[in-house]
Amino acid sequence: MTISEQQIQSTLNNLTDPTTGKDYVSTGSVRNIQIDGDTAFIEIELGYPANSVKADVQQQIVTALQAIPGIGKINVTVTSKIAPHGVQGGVKLIPGIKNIIAVASGKGGVGKSATAVNLALALSAEGAQVGILDADIYGPSQPQMLGITQQPESLDGKSMEPVMAHGIQAMSIGLLIDVETPMVWRGPMVTQALQQLLHDTNWKDVDYLIVDLPPGTGDIQLTLAQKIPVTGAVIVTTPQDIALLDARKGLKMFEKVGIPIFGIIENMSTHTCSNCGHTEPIFGTGGGEKMCQDYNVDFLGALPLDIKIREQTDIGVPSVIADPDGKIAETYRMIARKIAAKVAEAAEDHSELFAKIVMEDD
Repeated sequence: MTISEQQIQSTLNNLTDPTTGKDYVSTGSVRNIQIDGDTAFIEIELGYPANSVKADVQQQIVTALQAIPGIGKINVTVTSKIAPHGVQGGVKLIPGIKNIIAVASGKGGVGKSATAVNLALALSAEGAQVGILDADIYGPSQPQMLGITQQPESLDGKSMEPVMAHGIQAMSIGLLIDVETPMVWRGPMVTQALQQLLHDTNWKDVDYLIVDLPPGTGDIQLTLAQKIPVTGAVIVTTPQDIALLDARKGLKMFEKVGIPIFGIIENMSTHTCSNCGHTEPIFGTGGGEKMCQDYNVDFLGALPLDIKIREQTDIGVPSVIADPDGKIAETYRMIARKIAAKVAEAAEDHSELFAKIVMEDD
């Protein structure tokens, strides 16, 4: 019995990618199908980094294709390709950076910075080139969370080299000033500092730049919306009503300036007692999911209130690095893949493909 490409296409059309929730055909992941007798060769190209799930995707497809009558050997290749995607109107992409993801919260104390650094490290663990920009000028925390103290180098006296930490590129005002020096600056100086940190850093082939925003909806957020090419934003909240109230403001701000919301992460969702093992939702339950329903955005996942997350970021070795095989790291990687998949769904930016026209006088 001869197998056909149509049979394979039909099978892949009915298979759901666990990360995207969509089939492999409609997402454009099926790049090539070849048939040689009863042997099938299939190339799958995912639009997001997927080191930890490539083998699962491969096995899922092989198992499904084995149901086709007459099929023999099945050769499935799974790769990832990360492209630059569109940003808000009137803002150009920054050289060396394909996609910028803002991580925001309406209020402080919800674990946004710990979430941001673990997401950056999770994307790196999945196979992407990643950078993190600490946009909290008044209270930078990423240097400590990443365990870095050295100042950035400048090779030309004008620009800075990002500092490497755990395989990702990092930049923060905290790397340029003394740890006890307060930033007594007004809004215009703060926004100028943010733009300099972003534009004067020599980011190197970054697939995703995670921007750890300060809490609130002030000058930094407005500058980000108007002058920095943002692919999309992620909102971090706790289930607590007061945190959700402020998170809603942050979400509405991004909506108003035309920046897509990739979804909501509920942090400190539950706490498990280390002595008795009892689990309870200290800050309430279901708040993040209800907010997603109210605003028609995706619920990306929930993280526990766990002392290890705090301890590990305090010593500069976040959970994804400290315990890569643990449940918390697995959750961060799952959320990171979901965010990257949301980026992949956005329209691609092809501006670099257009020829640059230079006018010269004769």
